[in-house]
Amino acid sequence: MGLFSRGKSKDRPDADGVDVNDDLDRDELDPDATGVDEADDADRPASVPGDGTDGPYDRAAVDDDSEYLNLGSIWLRGQQGMELRLEINEQEQQITGVTAVIGESAVQLQAFAAPRTEGVWVDIRNEIADSIVGAGGTAEVLTGDFGEELLTRMPQTGPDGRTVFMPARFVGVDGPRWFLRAVVSGRAAIEPEAAAAVHDLIRTAVVDRGGDAMPPRELLPLRLPDAEGAEQAQGEDPGAPTEGDLNPFERGPEITEVR
Repeated sequence: MGLFSRGKSKDRPDADGVDVNDDLDRDELDPDATGVDEADDADRPASVPGDGTDGPYDRAAVDDDSEYLNLGSIWLRGQQGMELRLEINEQEQQITGVTAVIGESAVQLQAFAAPRTEGVWVDIRNEIADSIVGAGGTAEVLTGDFGEELLTRMPQTGPDGRTVFMPARFVGVDGPRWFLRAVVSGRAAIEPEAAAAVHDLIRTAVVDRGGDAMPPRELLPLRLPDAEGAEQAQGEDPGAPTEGDLNPFERGPEITEVR
């Protein structure tokens, strides 16, 4: 863990923009597929209560942070083979988002300040849908593990010059004075089987709102993890080989800094 590379500067995303930021090749995905990962547990409520206690969690609801990678406003649990990409606004020297790549799927996470008395996801979802439809894409509201989600497809030019549609799912969770947005892309956007690991990452995430006064929709600050936190995030695989059987070519969790 701790692999860093630098790329080009990125514009700062906000809660109204569309910024998937994954480098996955998804030309093989079927643009006509409409599957969205439904709740694995039939008894799970259609939407997560906005108290931050049912996952994703509010910082106040978490007593033991030893299993988490602390990125400031967002804490994540590591998964075997997961790569994290921290997106940097080079002009402002600010981390603007974190993308976790798991297999052929990715999820971008961003946390924002929100009003104390009401959520912002409905309004943001509608704004995202209008933006995508206006750009020639499609947007459909469906119910998934985290309540109402937005399934989108954006037209892009493929390697052969033909138009392909790249799917993405926008997930929003309104917490106590915070809002967490997750943009699911790759196979997890349309295949329930591939979405399980991504959904687990979202569900176990922790948002640390902090006590500073901030206007609604202001991006909550992210930071690089310390060395100790990076080691903790690697986690332990119950089926991992013993020391004598270690495979030096097997990749574990990594962090890539993208500027």
